[in-house]
Amino acid sequence: MTSGPIGLDLAEVAKSNAPQVQDVPAAPGLINEKNEKTLFVADDTPGYTSDGSLRGPDGEEYPTAEEVESLRRVCGVVPWSAYTIAFVELCERFSYYGTTAVFVNFIQEPLPPGSTTGSSGTNGQSGALGLGQRASTGLTTFNSMWAYFMPLVGAYMADQYWGRYKTIQISIFIAIVGHIILVISTIPSVIANPNGSIAAFCIGLIIFGVGVGGFKPNISPLIAEQYESKHPQQYIKIQKSGERTIVDPTMTISRIYMYFYLMINVGALIGQIGMVYAEKYVGYWLAFVLPTLLFLCCPTIMFLMRNKYAKRAPTGSVLAKALQLWGFAMKGRWSINPVTTVKNMRSDDFWENVKPSRLGSNKPAWMTFDDVWVDEVRRGLKACTVFLWYPVYWLAYNQMTNNLVSQAATMELHGAPNDLINNIDPIALIIFIPICDLFIYPAMERVGIRFTPLKKITWGFITAALSMIAACVTQYYIYKLGPCGKYPSDPTCSGPAPINVWVQTIPYLLIAFSEIFASITGLEYAFTKAPKNMRSVVTAVFLFMSAISYAIGEAFVSLSADPLLVWNYMIITILCTVAGAGFWLAHRKLDSAEDKLNFIPESSFKGRQMSYGGQAA
Repeated sequence: MTSGPIGLDLAEVAKSNAPQVQDVPAAPGLINEKNEKTLFVADDTPGYTSDGSLRGPDGEEYPTAEEVESLRRVCGVVPWSAYTIAFVELCERFSYYGTTAVFVNFIQEPLPPGSTTGSSGTNGQSGALGLGQRASTGLTTFNSMWAYFMPLVGAYMADQYWGRYKTIQISIFIAIVGHIILVISTIPSVIANPNGSIAAFCIGLIIFGVGVGGFKPNISPLIAEQYESKHPQQYIKIQKSGERTIVDPTMTISRIYMYFYLMINVGALIGQIGMVYAEKYVGYWLAFVLPTLLFLCCPTIMFLMRNKYAKRAPTGSVLAKALQLWGFAMKGRWSINPVTTVKNMRSDDFWENVKPSRLGSNKPAWMTFDDVWVDEVRRGLKACTVFLWYPVYWLAYNQMTNNLVSQAATMELHGAPNDLINNIDPIALIIFIPICDLFIYPAMERVGIRFTPLKKITWGFITAALSMIAACVTQYYIYKLGPCGKYPSDPTCSGPAPINVWVQTIPYLLIAFSEIFASITGLEYAFTKAPKNMRSVVTAVFLFMSAISYAIGEAFVSLSADPLLVWNYMIITILCTVAGAGFWLAHRKLDSAEDKLNFIPESSFKGRQMSYGGQAA
């Protein structure tokens, strides 16, 4: 029997491309809110033609075992409903980054002379509360950590009770309340009382983070499901040249996430640039009001499209069931020696021994799922082990939102606000994402180079480390050439270091490439590897790695001030380099099984039993 290079039975691969309804009951997993029809269509009629080829419900031809191995893979067409979700994400990211872009100066810098709104004009430095760099770094780090912790709650509510669509709408309402309180903290009469302003700011920050946390883990799976609902399997497409190719859902989902990320950065770019100038020339009240107004587009679009989106109904306590399965598999495998425990967990029979078919009549009463769902859980947990390396990557990335902004303020700005420079990152992403998608990745595919997700993530660590090297060298020369030596941020410093601020283009460009390789791929990996009824939770685990990173970042706050910033960047460089090497060594075998993991068919287990309308039966 023919096998591929990873030892995968290609006949089984081809079989997995056929409709899986014999494994998946007709009870729908995806519905619209009016219970009119299922939007994820399952066809239980085999489509074998007279020539022996297998075709889907719309006449699409599925590839044979040999074609899976030999044909070039291409992307499919992205449905228009996905673009509306991407625009909702653009508006949300405009509101988030437009607001948070001015946090550092609002907290750190004092009110400019004669200003009541925090505006400074062309040559001044905008500010409001004057609490210093440590306070600004601590609060901005807390904000990010909080916003990436709350997705665990938002994902649980979506998968357990509300579904993704409803959770998103509720989270948008909560975020609007947070926005309003943040606006109140910037009113000139409130800024005049710094204690009252910082109190309102912190309350708004907490509520805002709750809303963001419910939005983020659900919007990214929702956009990919718009394509999956129409084309869940690979199928054959004949190009104009006559070449037979395979339209690969995994590649298409990768493309969707690339442009989803592009829209994130369009929103971030416009929001950050616009609000930095609003801060500088009008005041902080306007920099917080405008993002709030645009954010109101989100619930409007989601409501108008409510009957057009493919939606997966909530399935109850699937997470608890998955953890129960893992605990059952761990019986007899614990050891005082942690190395032995890890080896036991990675043994070949770890999951095989807990499959219902293997246990037979000895399976526990709570084991109501099938063998395939065990494989799905195994795949999802492997994805989570991949994500465990991300906190070190985010530690490097997060320098862009605080310390690099402060670094810019110590160089020659030539009229540019110091918190404008970091927009090089979204500009680079907007330029290079299409280049990677349309030219670089297809060229690699044509010459037979499979730039798999785990390879991309490894390169993300490498480019992030290079970015920190560039920041470290820049900081060294600021200390060396500046008039105040190793204390350029001192308010009494006579002037900036004689270095053009645009030298920061180098670290920001490298950060942008690292995002293309690591951040986008992380969202893709969470979607493609999670059990379909746990996608929000696995996405939340990926996002939670940022919260862990921000918590680690709190340990670096003492290094986030002069004269220790060179050490800050140097230590992060070392950590990122070591983590990148360790990541590849730990997961290179998993990389070779990429196709095998993607070809696992969908389980018939849906959690609690659902009626046609998606309510608990």
